[in-house]
Amino acid sequence: MKEKHARPTISLQVKLSGIFIMASILIFIVNAMLALGITNMTNEMDSVYRDNLKLNELAVSLSEVQTSMTDYLNTKTTDSLERYFKSEQDYYSLIGELNNEVTGDSYDLMEKNIRNMSEEYLETTGYAIEAKRGRNVEKYSAEYDKASRLYNYINTYINSLNNERFKSNSSNFTELISAFRIFELITFFIMFGAVIGSTLFVIGFTSSLMDPVRKLAKSADEVAKGNFELENIEIISGDEIGVVTGAFNKMVVSIRQYIEQIKENMEYERSMQEKELRIEATLKEAQLKYLQTQINPHFLFNTLNAGAQLAMMEEAQRTYDYIQNTAEFFRYNVREGNTTVRLSDEIALIDHYIYILNVRFSGDIKYEKTVDETIVDVLMPSMILQPIVENSVNHGIKEMEGKGKISLRVYSEDGFVCISVKDNGAGMSKEMIDKVLSGELTEEEKPSPVGAHGIGMDNVIKRLRLFTDREDSVSIKSDGEGKGTEVIIKLIKE
Repeated sequence: MKEKHARPTISLQVKLSGIFIMASILIFIVNAMLALGITNMTNEMDSVYRDNLKLNELAVSLSEVQTSMTDYLNTKTTDSLERYFKSEQDYYSLIGELNNEVTGDSYDLMEKNIRNMSEEYLETTGYAIEAKRGRNVEKYSAEYDKASRLYNYINTYINSLNNERFKSNSSNFTELISAFRIFELITFFIMFGAVIGSTLFVIGFTSSLMDPVRKLAKSADEVAKGNFELENIEIISGDEIGVVTGAFNKMVVSIRQYIEQIKENMEYERSMQEKELRIEATLKEAQLKYLQTQINPHFLFNTLNAGAQLAMMEEAQRTYDYIQNTAEFFRYNVREGNTTVRLSDEIALIDHYIYILNVRFSGDIKYEKTVDETIVDVLMPSMILQPIVENSVNHGIKEMEGKGKISLRVYSEDGFVCISVKDNGAGMSKEMIDKVLSGELTEEEKPSPVGAHGIGMDNVIKRLRLFTDREDSVSIKSDGEGKGTEVIIKLIKE
């Protein structure tokens, strides 16, 4: 199936964010409208009995003025006088909120009468207090009686107005309660509709997003089962899912092509392996013929042993030791099949090798050995240490005329058996060390393969890395040319 031309790219993140934002906006608008309606109705319900609360507060304040005045007239104490002045100020503040305009409303008219009588009442109580303070008994008694009469009138007016307000407000409150119940029902249906609408919207939108994912998952499952003969999945959008779908289509095509290529390569490899086997058989045959032309190792050992016996009979102890070390050295080199040996065997070989060299060079090579005997049974490839020591001699200390020194150290560190071969010879540059470790030495830079059957450092490094399966199994250190070289080998203890 051919892929359709993808529509303009809108990312999946933008689409999902759009769904969330639109649903959130819808819910927010509905909630805002409902909250506004509830607030308005709550304010209306609060205002229903606000007038009654104000009249009750006015009655209480009036009673406080009358009580504090009476207390002062009876006791004439400072506390009672202070309570009077405070209650008087409070009552003044409350009557200041009453209506003072002439209107046709009966409630406003009653409020105006209460205000006028209250102002007269406060004036009368003030006269009574002043008369008491001036010890004018007759006057404060008359003013007190007048104030008490006004107090009763005002109380009567307040109670009457309060009752009328309560009757009117009760009727209004009942209507508001009914309206609030209807509003609650409408609110429920609006919220239910908003939830259903937003749910359907989200489900529809996400379903359109998930259809390509389902097709992709189904095709991926078929590929996982090994079925690569699939038609391309239709790409209907340019978002991330469309990109992934296109990449999946290309991947399936590439896998099909790769499988075909593998089949062709396998056929070609099979034919090449057959040729290689034939070549290898021919090569082995040639090697066998070559080995047959070499000196028989047993004949060589027997000859060296005979020489050693002869030297011993003639009491030539140094000659005897030399021949014995040479025999041991060659026996180690030509033994069959032992490609893996103990570290102790390699150390013994170095001892023989250094002895032979010192006979050849009149003891010019100083040899130091520090070995942890508890770890010398660890296994390693054979013919590793001898090429390293040989390299140190030939390219490090050979020309030092008796000042050359080789140190062999075996120790434990961080779970590894470490072997250090260090000389005080010519040293190496960092560039040369990097080339040796990476195997990038040119033929001109490589040392001539003398001794050790021509085994060079590149061979030693490759075999150690294969044996340990670690790239850091061999490291080379040198402070520069003329400052010696140290080769460190790391073997795993286990």
